[in-house]
Amino acid sequence: MIFTTKAEYGVRLLVELGRHHGAGPVSLKAIAQAEGLPLAYLERIVALLKKAQLVESTRGAHGGYRLARDPASVHMDEVILALEGVVAPMSCFVDDTQEGRVLCSHVADDRGGCATRLLWLRVHGGVMDKLAETSLAELVAFAGGPAPRVEAPAPAVLSSTLAAPTIPVTPAT
Repeated sequence: MIFTTKAEYGVRLLVELGRHHGAGPVSLKAIAQAEGLPLAYLERIVALLKKAQLVESTRGAHGGYRLARDPASVHMDEVILALEGVVAPMSCFVDDTQEGRVLCSHVADDRGGCATRLLWLRVHGGVMDKLAETSLAELVAFAGGPAPRVEAPAPAVLSSTLAAPTIPVTPAT
């Protein structure tokens, strides 16, 4: 079972958004630079993730993308399905989009499927189970955890401008 770069880049994009979860939107340009990914391709991928309601966007000067949910509630099966569509272990498996599952194309041959159908159904089920067990929060932790927050530097204050002027006092005689 081979996933395309759409799945790889999409998961990497989500991990970066997960690393910045709670810190505000992140620009695709920043993610593309941080991950070494093509910006134009990320724009198409993020559209799929947005359609699947996995990410949200904010327009404007400080806009960008952020996760629509907590990283612990985002599981890789829904991510892969949003990016790749139905996952099939062999080319003879066909997408039954009405049911959201894969079917053996040999069933129509009046043989009830080929001799290896059971194997490929188990492979498919195993892969989907592992994807469902893996949360985005786990991938973020594996990648080194949340991105460090950059604090804005405090404005410099010159103490001499704030100090009260000194007035010489002469004792009264």
